[in-house]
Amino acid sequence: MTKNDQEKLGKVLWKIADDLRGSMNADDFRDYMLAFLFLRYLSDNYEAAAKKELGRDYPDPDAIENGGRTPLSVWYEANPDDIEMFEKQMRRKAHYVIKPKYLWTNIAHLARTQSDELLNTLQEGFKHIENESFDSTFAGLFSEINLGSEKLGKTYADRNAKLCTIITRIAEGLAEFSTDTDTLGDAYEYLLDQFAAGSGKKAGEFYTPQRISDILSGIVILDGQSPKAGPRPKLAGVYDFACGSGSLLLNVRRRMIEAGGTIGKIYGQEYNITTYNLARMNMLLHGVKDTEFEIYHGDTLKNEWDWLRETNPAKKPRFDAVVANPPFSYRWTPRDEASEDMRFKNHGVAPKSAADFAFLLHGFHYLKDDGVMAIILPHGVLFRGGAEARIRQKLLEDGHIDTVIGLPANLFYSTGIPVCILVLKKCKQSDDVLFINAEKHFDKGKRQNTLNQEQIAKIIDTYKKRPEEPIERYARRVGMDEIAANDWNLNISRYVSTAEPEPEIDLANVHQDLVAIEDDIQAAAARHNAFLEELGLPPVPGSERKAQQ
Repeated sequence: MTKNDQEKLGKVLWKIADDLRGSMNADDFRDYMLAFLFLRYLSDNYEAAAKKELGRDYPDPDAIENGGRTPLSVWYEANPDDIEMFEKQMRRKAHYVIKPKYLWTNIAHLARTQSDELLNTLQEGFKHIENESFDSTFAGLFSEINLGSEKLGKTYADRNAKLCTIITRIAEGLAEFSTDTDTLGDAYEYLLDQFAAGSGKKAGEFYTPQRISDILSGIVILDGQSPKAGPRPKLAGVYDFACGSGSLLLNVRRRMIEAGGTIGKIYGQEYNITTYNLARMNMLLHGVKDTEFEIYHGDTLKNEWDWLRETNPAKKPRFDAVVANPPFSYRWTPRDEASEDMRFKNHGVAPKSAADFAFLLHGFHYLKDDGVMAIILPHGVLFRGGAEARIRQKLLEDGHIDTVIGLPANLFYSTGIPVCILVLKKCKQSDDVLFINAEKHFDKGKRQNTLNQEQIAKIIDTYKKRPEEPIERYARRVGMDEIAANDWNLNISRYVSTAEPEPEIDLANVHQDLVAIEDDIQAAAARHNAFLEELGLPPVPGSERKAQQ
């Protein structure tokens, strides 16, 4: 499927969502829409694997008389003694099992025929997928999909009818397209983007704009010690401690594979339960096996993930790359013992008013010595005083802040403020900080500014090459002496100003021009006064005095 077709599919699905949600909140309808898209993906993938597994024994769909029956339901009826062995094989090869009655083909048939059993079947199917389909636990995957909600209708019949309409429209929209894994994954991303655009500040909870994500992923896949060497051959582990819908992690995975490298397991952590479920669906929709990722539901600031609190140095988790777009200036309540927390002990505890450095230090703590961390933060972390100034100074003195990138304003759905990207390393070769000021490099939009591929490439290329000579009004390497002289303030404009220089003025030429203008004025006044004299009128006031001068 072409990129154009993928975008067209996304637009078709978005129009369906826009048409059908009615008075329902966009965030609520998003969960239904994406859940059904996910069910379609799981079903398609499973049926393709089943067809391959059964070979000639897989029933011919065209030979099945009852249009509502699926090939697998026919096979199950004909081979009851073989079901257990078949499902065992499917768990090994496809990594999950779905009973025939819960497959999308059957669900779409129930919707199309307005069956009264659609709602009940869906509820049973969601529980089946959560609790029985996967060997690894996917409990609660559809916990936020309330099929009994009055938002769908006041009675069972109303809700069932609404679901029949929604699913039928989705099935019709998808029928026009080839829906392979990449296609449905891209459609899911497109819908996330569109729902985020309409969610305002709430969007920051679950989605990082793709172009911003491209910058972070493009940076962390490069060699940690020598970015000029290009992408690393392998990333064993990547971690996003505020992963939202998982798009940033998937972007790192995609960029790594496109660069010809390999990637091990990707790890995410998310506090919001709805967003946590979106992330797990997003991983599977993009063809990431359940053994290749782990998303944990819990509070990052409280470090609730037991695995991360491992005290044995040999078993302590460490990641080649850490990426994050945490909530900006989040108010938090650090525990009394926070100063002894292994994540903050060496640098200090972030203030209650802004957890930005708490998030940063959490991720940095789990970075490998040769790893790279890229995090999006508000500009305030570059210059605010108090505890943040002390943390910033310690990170700089220890040589951990590698690059500071300033981005344009109004790039995010959740805020219009300009933000920055901090690139951190535990062991870096250079003893300076690279400043990239990209605040003027963007495409202006009606509601939101964007970055184009050229602007993104310029940022990544500048980071990669780390030029010795400054790039005027764009980038410069700054030594620690200069930063220390500025009281460890990292405000980008102090080091790389984007102000255009005033043009030089040649005063001698200006003087000649003024003299010439004055001569022209006097000559014009003299001619005018001659006409006035012929008419017996007094001269222009002041002209006589000027002539005498």
